[in-house]
Amino acid sequence: MQTDIIEKYNRPVPRYTSYPPANFFGDFSEADYLAMVDQSNQARQNQISFYLHIPFCKHLCHYCGCNSYPQAKPEVVKAYVDALHKEIDMVAQHISSGRQIAQIHYGGGSPTSLPIEMIKELNEHMLSIAPTIERPEIAIECHPGYLDAQQWQQLAACGFTRYSLGVQDLREDVLKTVNRRPSLMPVGEIISLLHDSGATVNLDFLYGLPLQTADSFRLTIEQAAEWRPDRLVTFSYAHLPKLFPRQQILDKVGLPEQKEKGRMYDVAAEVLTAAGYQPIGLDHFVLPNDELAVALSKGQLHRNFQGYCTRRTTAQVYAFGVTGISQLDDAYAQNGRDIHAYIETVNSGQLYVKRGYHLTAQEKLVRQVIEALMCNYALNWNDVAEHLGVSAAAVKEACGYDEARLSEMQADGLLRYDADHIDVNTCGRPFVRCVAAAFDPLMAHTDKQFSKPI
Repeated sequence: MQTDIIEKYNRPVPRYTSYPPANFFGDFSEADYLAMVDQSNQARQNQISFYLHIPFCKHLCHYCGCNSYPQAKPEVVKAYVDALHKEIDMVAQHISSGRQIAQIHYGGGSPTSLPIEMIKELNEHMLSIAPTIERPEIAIECHPGYLDAQQWQQLAACGFTRYSLGVQDLREDVLKTVNRRPSLMPVGEIISLLHDSGATVNLDFLYGLPLQTADSFRLTIEQAAEWRPDRLVTFSYAHLPKLFPRQQILDKVGLPEQKEKGRMYDVAAEVLTAAGYQPIGLDHFVLPNDELAVALSKGQLHRNFQGYCTRRTTAQVYAFGVTGISQLDDAYAQNGRDIHAYIETVNSGQLYVKRGYHLTAQEKLVRQVIEALMCNYALNWNDVAEHLGVSAAAVKEACGYDEARLSEMQADGLLRYDADHIDVNTCGRPFVRCVAAAFDPLMAHTDKQFSKPI
């Protein structure tokens, strides 16, 4: 990756897990949210996705930018899970019959900090609300530092179809520096156990942490590729100590320089491509027969707060738990972050919705353009226009189309374009967020904070 291109385009821009991004959300009420839930029943895409946020962690990693909290006392954990069940029932009353569940996703925090019996009961509760599509995705994020073989077997009996293991790095000195516990069992054995249950497995890694180098990260990714998980994810560590004060600890140790961090991405991509994995989106690498790879080849890859998905599993997201974000056709809604206030509010028969966003007609056009670029590295203006029932000119106008900016990115080797198409080149993919931001009117004048692509 050329140094001058990194310096020019490695600037703070949204990750675009939603459009508009979550830091544009404002005040939103329970009534606002329930009105949007009722309206979501009439949306063209009306499959159901449930997201559960489990905020607890046995140890807080210094790098974490998630909505995580120290492990609570058992009675608080039970009260929180009981409130999840109640919130699920309150929202389910507004979901029309006849719809199908396409996705269930547990995020955190560390969802596997819960007793596994509680996880099983939550799954059973959600699956009782509506029938599923054929082969739904039921996924859970797992911290491998706390589960032994018996617990993995118990988790495998809960009905999950995909497990995401937060390995982060294989060097114990790196993990110790960032306060991350290494895997309790050999990672390769965990993968084999979960594969035997019929599920898919992805391994998550972070690059840009203290003590990491491109050479050490190469060794980590080479070992990971030998284990042959279905997917590997190489997240760029986002250092935002003003937003996440615990990250200030890492400043004292020191972070890799930008050039070295860029090399980490390059060596990971090189190793995984040579091992037969295909790049997907910002940070995923998957085996060629993976559903995501097939969707990308057809230009049908999608994305939500839970990650990449296919058109088959695309759904409207109803989120439960503190800080959970619901993604509906016309709006986003986010719960508050105080665990005790969440429990108290739900137990009183109310939802804990605090923030959200109503999308305008223009923003729905922009959302479609940004999603196409972020997911499929390509955009056909006419296809987007046809899908939305408007003219290509109207879509371009909504996005503030500026040919001069496209011409500059084409000259820099990031993309190719003509009047009807944009195709992001391989070397431009690490900066696809910058390409997407060029079509985001909200980025013209904003004081919001974002992370850098690399």
